[in-house]
Amino acid sequence: MSATPGSAEARPETTPPTPPSSPKPAPLAGRPADSIRAALLIGACISAVWITGSALHAPPALIWAGALVLSTVSCWAVGVLPEPTATLLFFLSAVVFHIAPPTVVFSGFTSTAWWLMFGGAVTGVALRSTGLAVRLADIIFHKRVGTYPQVITTVALSAVGLAFLMPSTTGRVLLLMPIVLALADRLGFAAGSNGRIGMVMTVAAASYMPPTAILPANIPNSVLLGAASSLYHINLSYGSYLLLHFPVLGALKTVVLIWVICKLFPENGPMPAQAPVTQTAMGAQERALAIILALAVAGFATDAWHGISPAWISLAACIVCLLPGIGLVSPKALTEQVHLVPLIYVAGFLGLGAVVESTGLGSAISAGLLQVLPLAPGHTAANVGTIGAMGAVLGLMSTLPALPAVLTPLARDLANATGLPLESVLMLQVPVFSTVFFPYQSPPIVIAMQLGGVGLRHGTRLCLAMAAITLVVLLPLDYVWWKLLGYLP
Repeated sequence: MSATPGSAEARPETTPPTPPSSPKPAPLAGRPADSIRAALLIGACISAVWITGSALHAPPALIWAGALVLSTVSCWAVGVLPEPTATLLFFLSAVVFHIAPPTVVFSGFTSTAWWLMFGGAVTGVALRSTGLAVRLADIIFHKRVGTYPQVITTVALSAVGLAFLMPSTTGRVLLLMPIVLALADRLGFAAGSNGRIGMVMTVAAASYMPPTAILPANIPNSVLLGAASSLYHINLSYGSYLLLHFPVLGALKTVVLIWVICKLFPENGPMPAQAPVTQTAMGAQERALAIILALAVAGFATDAWHGISPAWISLAACIVCLLPGIGLVSPKALTEQVHLVPLIYVAGFLGLGAVVESTGLGSAISAGLLQVLPLAPGHTAANVGTIGAMGAVLGLMSTLPALPAVLTPLARDLANATGLPLESVLMLQVPVFSTVFFPYQSPPIVIAMQLGGVGLRHGTRLCLAMAAITLVVLLPLDYVWWKLLGYLP
């Protein structure tokens, strides 16, 4: 547009230069009222635990541990504080008030799950920067994503199918997430869109929830397997475990998960026509990364044979990607694209579980519940429901992978109190640790959400919806299935 007489463009000599604007301060994260609500919530948690513990004559150390755990869990679940803030507050309080030794409080940073996530974050950057993620998305999802429900179904079936081949939940998440994010980009699902959130949450939930019905696929399954063998000399069979749990908690739960995600996160936005599978030859960087990932996946799948944790395999792949001369991930990309906040959060909830175990809080709660629970032989349905409720309470106080370590030593007492077979009592843990009420209970779900850039609010919505349907529909069906198979009298 041409300048008119009298305009500023026509008289630049008479227009005073605009002084440089001073930088505006960054907006505050949240509002002051959020801190007040957080303080009130923490105060209420401490008061509730102190009153209850004093009434039960619990040791002061146990009361303070319970107050810290309940406060942290409540902040995570309700979201009154940002996730890293609540996590750092947990670290500080646990150390300053001597609730647990620093080696326990910060044990999350030395855990295999933390290093799995770190290594996976670096290889995820390499997948995106080399273009291999887009190529894999083309190959895996070509002609299977005509509609949004088809996208979610394909992602869910890929995650569950991979559970039969790869025993590491976090490893499956780290492998699938960059591919799914690349597909979301191709479909036009921007960050924050329902389509992208739905795809990320499908990877998160389908990588953990249905595979709890596959014996070696998740950490809780493996802990239960080992504890049953060492404590009671009961060797769980892969086939019988699959028959007992997979029809309802695996297959049917996958169908429910797909339906719930399509309802909670509906998407009618862009879905460009799928381009044909990439025909161009792979570049040198893509070939190098493909070889690295193939070796890593082979290592994940055979960890029971060679004994090397998937965490160290993931770290080795990460180091190779960072080596000078290979050039898959630059130091700048490492500092800018591998985010610190998710790593802090993961270390926090892993440290929380360690605090619960080291302080004896989990054992004290379970022993106390065992004394007051209405268990009696001959009331099978009531006994099953009571044991499930007990496990759910303990699962809310820590992470689900730690649950079998707490419940399995109590299995014989529970069997004696209910008259149920010991193996059936052991198997009753599976419906419990397969039901996730809040994302923090399952480290792989949180890792997937953080890698996919999905907030806690969306994950909580999905977990609560799935938990409600599980309690009302799936668990009664599971009970009937157990009765048909003769696992319950």
